[in-house]
Amino acid sequence: MRILGIDPGLATMGWGLIRAGANSPRFVACGVISTLPETALPQRLLEIDRGVESLIALYQPDAVVFEQLFFAKNVTTAFTVGAARGVAVARCARHTEQLFEYTPMQIKQAVAGYGKADKLQVQQMIKLLLGLPDYPRPDDAADAVAAALTHYNSGRFGGLHVMK
Repeated sequence: MRILGIDPGLATMGWGLIRAGANSPRFVACGVISTLPETALPQRLLEIDRGVESLIALYQPDAVVFEQLFFAKNVTTAFTVGAARGVAVARCARHTEQLFEYTPMQIKQAVAGYGKADKLQVQQMIKLLLGLPDYPRPDDAADAVAAALTHYNSGRFGGLHVMK
């Protein structure tokens, strides 16, 4: 089973792919889809759509996992990132019905064992759990790998969070 994790963003959308092995997950690849701030919003959304479409065509994931959005203050950022997330969800829904989402706290809990873990703690656990020589880079890609690992662990322990 191939699990694609996505950390939504408009400027930088992280992605990470793992393969669920019989006994443990295996890292496949990670990266980001980037758009430039000076580009008009519709064009940026189109770039995200094309980037996600390319990932799906290349890796053929069996399940796609999104980190839930959380914004406390900046409404404008929430709308634009929400639009980017919506484009990615719609593109992924064309490929599979196996769409899932987890909150940042659920991801930290599943990967680091502590729901308020910092980024470095989560990255250290990703490195350890996947036997990597270094942390996935950049941070957005590492967050996406963590989302994929959360889904891997949730599937093993019966706590799947289907996107509604």
